[in-house]
Amino acid sequence: GASEEVAPPVQPCFVVPKKEINVVSDMAKWKRSQAYADYMGFILTLNEGVRGKKLTCEYKVSEPIEKLVALLNTLDRWIDETPPVDQPSRFGNKAFRTWYAKLDQEAEKLVSAVIPKHLADAAPEVAVYLKESVGNSTRIDYGTGHEAAFAAFLCCLCKIGVLRVDDQMAIVFKVFNRYLEVMRKLQKTYRMEPAGSQGVWGLDDFQFLPFIWGSSQLIDHPSLEPRHFVDEKVVNENHKDFMFLECILFITEMKTGPFAEHSNQLWNISAVPSWSKVNQGLIRMYKAECLEKFPVIQHFKFGSLLPIQPVTS
Repeated sequence: GASEEVAPPVQPCFVVPKKEINVVSDMAKWKRSQAYADYMGFILTLNEGVRGKKLTCEYKVSEPIEKLVALLNTLDRWIDETPPVDQPSRFGNKAFRTWYAKLDQEAEKLVSAVIPKHLADAAPEVAVYLKESVGNSTRIDYGTGHEAAFAAFLCCLCKIGVLRVDDQMAIVFKVFNRYLEVMRKLQKTYRMEPAGSQGVWGLDDFQFLPFIWGSSQLIDHPSLEPRHFVDEKVVNENHKDFMFLECILFITEMKTGPFAEHSNQLWNISAVPSWSKVNQGLIRMYKAECLEKFPVIQHFKFGSLLPIQPVTS
């Protein structure tokens, strides 16, 4: 029926310049908020947009998408320019703070380069989400709350009309995928701690969204089934096409020992019969384990683009 259709990204709204940004304090209020509805709608719209598509397929790449990739390339270059420092503790290299200070200083300028002049007033608010998306500079950690801030950053760009409905595939395959590469480089270079990780009970130490969108990519695949992603050969041969397998490859590079031990939740998922079941289950799990867990979402910011007010519709 018509009600099944995925809602298009929210129409542009005008930004109140220098709007006060608030943080989550009340979980029930958060779940009823316009921000939660818009954020989840955005995640699900993209989930449909990449369904059954390979990373390597053809799709439209608009100018704002190119500019976002350039922004991420800049962050990547700064990592090369900020090597880790010698320090006694193995984890949480303090050079990350130097790298982060640069982003903190330049974020508004970076965002201003992506958005058109007539939307310049939105830059300060949108830049907040970019700064939140790379990890915490005090604890030198990174987790799904930071990843959510990057998705919120992209959602805000949709709301002000910089990104459009036909950018969906490029948002996931080009921008979000590049973001993941930069985050993996940050995690490795500065040996960042997982933030709010549930250890062996969590899906992954650092990410969640690429498992959702990555499982959607694999829906109705003629030969790859969920049981195949624990097979090293399958991962090596197909990871360039599928985000999910790229995540598995990164985990196996970073962790030693049997997969069933270091990634028990994923091991359990490999027993699910179909990718559509995996996809539905991951969406439920994302809501329960990430968006509805206070430690993960307590730092989520609200403003005029993602308001804390209850949903109006």
